Amino acid sequence: MSEPLRPRASLRTAVVWEVLRDALDRRVKAAGREALDVLDTGGGSGKFAVPLARLGHRVTVVDPSPNALFALERRAAEAGVADLVHGVQGDAHGLFDVVEREGYDLVLCHGVLEYVDDPAEGIRNAAAALRASGTLSLLAAGLGGAVLARALAGHFTEARQALADPAGHWGAGDPVTRRFTADELSGLVGAAGLQVTAVHGVRIFADLVPGVLVDAEPGALDALLQLEAAAAELPAFHSVATQLHVLAERG
Repeated sequence: MSEPLRPRASLRTAVVWEVLRDALDRRVKAAGREALDVLDTGGGSGKFAVPLARLGHRVTVVDPSPNALFALERRAAEAGVADLVHGVQGDAHGLFDVVEREGYDLVLCHGVLEYVDDPAEGIRNAAAALRASGTLSLLAAGLGGAVLARALAGHFTEARQALADPAGHWGAGDPVTRRFTADELSGLVGAAGLQVTAVHGVRIFADLVPGVLVDAEPGALDALLQLEAAAAELPAFHSVATQLHVLAERG
């Protein structure tokens, strides 16, 4: 598995890839085999699935969108991993209509809880898809990051609405249905019978720093990536992150 898992060009996913790389290394050692079985719920066009397949893992992507699955197939073929990526149409609610229980070493649930009717059910299904000692990677929108972003953009009423709304929704134009705090996500994971092993803030600064500053200053991108990585594990910054990443394991 020589290919690096963290694409340094992406501020939006760098922290997640770093955490996943370490989790994969641990899982490979524990399982005694280099090729893991991975389930990516809501995996869309394969932003995570294809790089995982390029590392040699077998990845099943479940997504409700036929267009996304078509893009996934094309992306996997272009990457030369079509034999390792399998896309099926479905959703978190009816997950076991299309995949098997307890069949996966790693389950990704990225960008799913924001849109499902029952987040608790979504996490329970993800947990039930894991093998013993399997790992869950959960990525969801953070409440505090949205409030801060709306306020800094001058949309103070929307910021207050997001803060007051039980779902963290700031108004009719908000594309995200639901947002979470770190405690809420950890609670959902724990209630599903999993043990939280790590929580990271994602895009703590990246969405707030003007792009021109990153593009114009030599070395600014690497410096910002290093800053994101340094702050990601600190609980003080979880409350202002655009997204929250929770890693958990099944006993």
